[in-house]
Amino acid sequence: MENEKGIVASSSPVPSTSAKSPSKEAEDRSPGLMQRWNTRIESLAGFEARGMARVPDDERQAPSAMAMLQMLLLWFSANLTINNLAVGLLGPLVFSLGFRDSAMCAVVGIFLGAMSTAYMSTWGALSGNRTMVVLRYFFGYYPSKLTTLLNIILMVGYGTIDCIIGGQVLSAVSGGSMTIAVGVIVVAVMECLIASVGLKFFHIYERFAWLPQLIVLFVLIGSAGPNFNASLESSVTGAALASSRLSFLSLQLYVPNSWGAAASDFYVYYPASTPRRKIFMLTLGGLCLSFWFVNLIGIGLGCGVVALPAWSDAYAISSGALITAGYAPLGGFGKFCAVIIALGGIANCVPGTYSAAIGCQIMGRWGQILPRWVWVVVLCIIQLICGVAGRNQLFVIFTNFLALMGYWLMTMICIVVEEHLIFQGELDWTPWDDKRKMPVGLAALTAFLLGWMGAILGMYQVWYVGPLALACGGADVGMWFGCLFALIAFPPLRWVEKRVVGR
Repeated sequence: MENEKGIVASSSPVPSTSAKSPSKEAEDRSPGLMQRWNTRIESLAGFEARGMARVPDDERQAPSAMAMLQMLLLWFSANLTINNLAVGLLGPLVFSLGFRDSAMCAVVGIFLGAMSTAYMSTWGALSGNRTMVVLRYFFGYYPSKLTTLLNIILMVGYGTIDCIIGGQVLSAVSGGSMTIAVGVIVVAVMECLIASVGLKFFHIYERFAWLPQLIVLFVLIGSAGPNFNASLESSVTGAALASSRLSFLSLQLYVPNSWGAAASDFYVYYPASTPRRKIFMLTLGGLCLSFWFVNLIGIGLGCGVVALPAWSDAYAISSGALITAGYAPLGGFGKFCAVIIALGGIANCVPGTYSAAIGCQIMGRWGQILPRWVWVVVLCIIQLICGVAGRNQLFVIFTNFLALMGYWLMTMICIVVEEHLIFQGELDWTPWDDKRKMPVGLAALTAFLLGWMGAILGMYQVWYVGPLALACGGADVGMWFGCLFALIAFPPLRWVEKRVVGR
């Protein structure tokens, strides 16, 4: 079918392979060899040439019912993965919570985190801009580069975690004949191939990647479920129990919330008329359904470690070995399922790496010299190196990295919401690259840094405990105080900025 502009509509809004990328705009600054390689690669069928540039209205494609469903499937597929299952392990094994306490914290935390990402996702179709470009309208042209850099670090970190867990499972399935380092390389290479092609291919990939994952996860429930020990009670009481509950709830919030800095990137080919409420609900549904499902399985596995010596021994090796042990009663078929679940982590790191590559272009004109696919390769190499180096420190990475990333991201979203509801009127999305049309951003930057101050005062990490965390019984309240500081500081600062600067 054709829309009113004569563009053939497919089953999902996908990029035009003839779109001009920022790399083309910088051809005069690119080496001749790079130009030739880039031209040849971008001419391949289905390859997305566009980088950070806004998608104009006449290049959008009218979505079908399947394209709308794709919003839900994208997030369901990207998060029905092994790394999110491993987050559930932290409730019983790190925070000493029982099954019921862990499950309640997971359900509530995931819902809150998913709501923030669903809100951020609504800006993609409306503006045609990537998330970090949209942020220029709220943070200013230059201050938004700080959040762009933090998002690149966040997405590379998640990709590293995916590579480590996938490598652990592949190593456990092989009985140790394949090292974890080799498994990390396998996952990183496959991720690189899919993310390099662009939105069209990985939208198709995500449309179907959830099905084998769902099947093998149900197999895991059947195989390991009898040992989940759902009657396990929390081993901490009183103030320590309240602290563990709040810390684990916050950690569960961080994970779906971490997509908030990339959520708009995947909807830029939908028309601006796409209902924002529908985008919000489909995104929220995909995130909640996937995270709830895999985290409850992870919590069950974690509770089983306490009562089952074989699982405890496997957990002592790695979380990947624990997941593989859950399939052990099924013999060879169980190993096959473990391989499928290990490779399923690719569905999680591909969108993040894609978003981070665009972020590298948004950082400055120097970043636009290299096309998006080159940045994908560079970032995958970084993930590979970090994955090999940190392959034996997975839980340390989880508990420290996720919390630190959650501090800044939720603070950023609070500022966006306040700017949107209090100060912003109708926005013109066409001058997306004109710094003169953007806010100066001093108010947003100041509120953001004050939010970081609140986060530092409230953080509870192995290497630092803030005074507010101590006052709250040892709970990690960094994100909550960070948001509070930013919410209070931003409105008066922004009012002064608009009065003085006028934009």
